[in-house]
Amino acid sequence: MPLPTLKSKKRLLVLMTAVIILFLAIAVKMAIIVFVQGETLQEKALLQQTRKLVVSAKRGNILDRNGNVLAQSANADTVVLRPAEIKKSDVDTIVSILAETLGMDEETVREKATANKSEVWLARQIDDAVADKLRELDLPGVYFTVDVKRYYPNGAFLTQTLGFTSVDGKGQEGLEAYYDKYLSGQDGKIISEADRDGRSVPLGQKQYIEPVDGYNLVLTVDEVMQSFLEKAMEQAYVQQNAKSVSAIMMDPSSGDILALGSYPDYDLNKPPRDDISTLTELSRNRVITDVYEPGSTFKVVTCASALESGTISTSAAFNCSGTLTVDGGLIKCWRFPRSHGHQNLYEAVQNSCNVAFMQMGLGMGTETFYDYIYKFGFGQKTNIDFPSDQAGIVMGEKYVKKSDLARIAFGQSIAVTPLQLISSFSAVVNGGFLYQPRLVLGMTDGDGNYIEKFEPKVVSQPISAETSATMRSILESVVTDGSGRNCYIPGYRIGGKTGTAQKYDENHQVMKGKHIASFIAFAPVEDPKVAILFIVDEPNVAVDFGSVVAAPYVRQVLEETLQYLGIPKDYGEAGEPEQVVVPDVYGRTDAEAIAALKAAGLDYLANGTGTVQKQTPAPGVSVVKGTAVLLDMTTPYGDDDLSGYVTVPDLSGKTVMEAAQILDEYGLELEISGRGGVASYQSPAAGEMVPAGSKVRVEFTGG
Repeated sequence: MPLPTLKSKKRLLVLMTAVIILFLAIAVKMAIIVFVQGETLQEKALLQQTRKLVVSAKRGNILDRNGNVLAQSANADTVVLRPAEIKKSDVDTIVSILAETLGMDEETVREKATANKSEVWLARQIDDAVADKLRELDLPGVYFTVDVKRYYPNGAFLTQTLGFTSVDGKGQEGLEAYYDKYLSGQDGKIISEADRDGRSVPLGQKQYIEPVDGYNLVLTVDEVMQSFLEKAMEQAYVQQNAKSVSAIMMDPSSGDILALGSYPDYDLNKPPRDDISTLTELSRNRVITDVYEPGSTFKVVTCASALESGTISTSAAFNCSGTLTVDGGLIKCWRFPRSHGHQNLYEAVQNSCNVAFMQMGLGMGTETFYDYIYKFGFGQKTNIDFPSDQAGIVMGEKYVKKSDLARIAFGQSIAVTPLQLISSFSAVVNGGFLYQPRLVLGMTDGDGNYIEKFEPKVVSQPISAETSATMRSILESVVTDGSGRNCYIPGYRIGGKTGTAQKYDENHQVMKGKHIASFIAFAPVEDPKVAILFIVDEPNVAVDFGSVVAAPYVRQVLEETLQYLGIPKDYGEAGEPEQVVVPDVYGRTDAEAIAALKAAGLDYLANGTGTVQKQTPAPGVSVVKGTAVLLDMTTPYGDDDLSGYVTVPDLSGKTVMEAAQILDEYGLELEISGRGGVASYQSPAAGEMVPAGSKVRVEFTGG
């Protein structure tokens, strides 16, 4: 036998090497399959032999501070199809029935009914009546599973704060989004054996993984106080023809937000998902997200800072000539061309005199004033537990000129959020402590036991208890003797401050005739339980001062709230004050109107000269003797131009034809509401001044 040649030996070696390499490759592959991919492949194999049915976790409820349910999850049926169980001969009939019953497109139903899947969801969270109807039909391949639907018992209530969820139960806006991971819980599942067609094996093994329900969220908000606030916001929106209205109530002693929101709003059970721009606009929580020039309400911070710094005292005196020269330029007081003359500190705040506050700001200087601005929380986020918390806008200290500092002192050249403003205001009246505002008291389990509880947090103490007490006294005088008289409530001691701020266009130019009117207040003076900021954006009325446009609604909310809190009225030793009826002075000259008011035992505030076009309170209203009645004349002081405006006539009791004829004579248009009869309601109200050509909506009832 011939010996193997060198060539054959080489071939044999190559062959053996190849075999060894192949063997090693197979071994490596087997090792990867066993040790690396084993678990995954096992799971895939298991999936081919099993069916999974998700069992949704119950989303936690959202409760007010007293345990009232504001958002909850309720069980709802979801229709599930198992295509393998639907015979081809039955497809057309079943598709037609399902499409009609569920209000769905037949093509969509057919696509799901013939899908190459073991199971598909057809329609989620259907009405109980529809589910009952389908159950009675007992269609093959049609099953039901329990789904969880989010429900808001009060509908359009606390809209911007609560937010809403997706159909899958994920938080999309507001607190629903911010606390989503705590509210969501963890879904469970039912795992059962299945045949090759994905059908459940009747006697096969099943595994149940129990869902873990989400935590309940307990808010600082009081449902009753929220209802008071929302009613007032809607009224102000309609009566003042406003672009929007926002408001917030806070407990000054803790930073707890008791109520907040904006109007207009929407029903949380039916969010306008198909109109993203509208949904985005109406979902904005303006008191937290919006930044604006606060105007005169910021003067509270200026005065408190000046007192605490020692640059002024309660004996300080100011002289207003109508203007103040700063950096070579004139800055006007709001009363220009008139002046406030000589004033003490109380009178300066009562009059909201720009000149006096400019002197306070300039007296402190940039470094000192800015130190207090930051201590009061401006120029920084509040760190509230809510999305889109804003820091506001504070001009860089090194760029501030004297003219800037003067304007900051009376609420211009600085931008704040309503939340920052009411937090700083609360610090001014609560003894000097700035609290971090909060919306949530804590989280509880299904039995109501607290899992986590949040405590009030003090951020800083910008002023002393002594300065705070002085400010409470000063702010009370604004309501009893100053521009805040429209917030006076007999029997309750209230402090407050008016504000009327400018608005700017996209080019940072002042928008003529467009303002933000506001009023900020607290009560009771001796032991503050509630502070409230009420903001009316672009009121479309002749006189848009905060004292007229916002203060009356604050009075309404405060009176309801104080009674709800069980705080009794105290009239002092003098007892309950005498009530008088406001006389009708429409159309009278200023001298005649003033004489009539004095004869009735009332004071007055005159806006302009000429004849009376509007009075607040309205004729016939019962008020405390000595109350000031605001008189709006044909020719106002200042830069406002009312040329081209007409006074809305009183149409009560008029027929449609009579009302149309009267309005035509005034250069106004009639907008009819109702089904006939005589005029029972009109908007704008009689006596208001509106631009010529405006529409007057009149409701006709009674036949």
